[in-house]
Amino acid sequence: MRYRTLGDLRVSAIGLGAMPLSIEGRPDEARALATIHTALDAGVTLLDTADSYQLPGADPGHNELLVARALAAYGGDTSDVLVATKGGRGRPSDGSWTVNGDPRHLKAAAEGSLKRLGVEAIGLYQLHKPDPAVPFEESVGALRDLLDEGKIRLAGVSNTDPAQIRRAHEILGDRLVSVQNRYSPAVRDSEPELRLTAELGLAFLPWSPLGGISRSALDGPGAGSGERRFGAFHEIARERGVSPQQICLAWLLSRGPTVIPIPGASRPETIRDSAAAADLVLGEAELRRLDTAVERTP
Repeated sequence: MRYRTLGDLRVSAIGLGAMPLSIEGRPDEARALATIHTALDAGVTLLDTADSYQLPGADPGHNELLVARALAAYGGDTSDVLVATKGGRGRPSDGSWTVNGDPRHLKAAAEGSLKRLGVEAIGLYQLHKPDPAVPFEESVGALRDLLDEGKIRLAGVSNTDPAQIRRAHEILGDRLVSVQNRYSPAVRDSEPELRLTAELGLAFLPWSPLGGISRSALDGPGAGSGERRFGAFHEIARERGVSPQQICLAWLLSRGPTVIPIPGASRPETIRDSAAAADLVLGEAELRRLDTAVERTP
């Protein structure tokens, strides 16, 4: 496993997005725990969760409780594992995703996350999404207060634009360490945010990093849209004898030294495969082929 810097911490170059272990279609608990344990066995030291990762209408925190149980049951050393959680979203019974950036809500949500994770301070606490009904400065101010109170050690923002990132950086200074936005071969709207995080020295955590690269086998005439649109990823995967997902994650790592993808997984074999991408270094010619394929995609 290679490592990258997040704030003053060293974390694995590939993290685990734990959301699939708690939302619709989630596995049973035995497989969920095995998935997290396999990630740890593979050297993954960044686990990303949120208080809203649960079934619609259920009590908040299913995923946080699951991560806490997995760490407690793991037989090895977990002292270097960073659990990153988020607050500011909800899952009502209609299955939608709500947003609540009210400072009082965020502080109460952080207290709940502290209890569920069973820690004295949350390693990385992230504003899940800006709330258009609440001034952004007020939501970020809640993170500042939580930092000052020692309830969180580091802060991050998610689903933000460049202006919001700059404002959060002004408010939090070097205690803002990360930005988590959607970014993948298929969704590259966050190119400006990626460049800005590199400029500011912030970690960039792409969520849904495998967008456009299907997990299914896509060889032959039955190939799906993923291979038609991103054929170079599949071609290089075959040449290398690895999965297209590994090629995708290695391509993301090549986008800059601050990029730390957090692919989701609901099976041990999936995160084992994803974690292996940290040690996959693509050559210049391969990167040119991949960049060309991505740039040609609408």
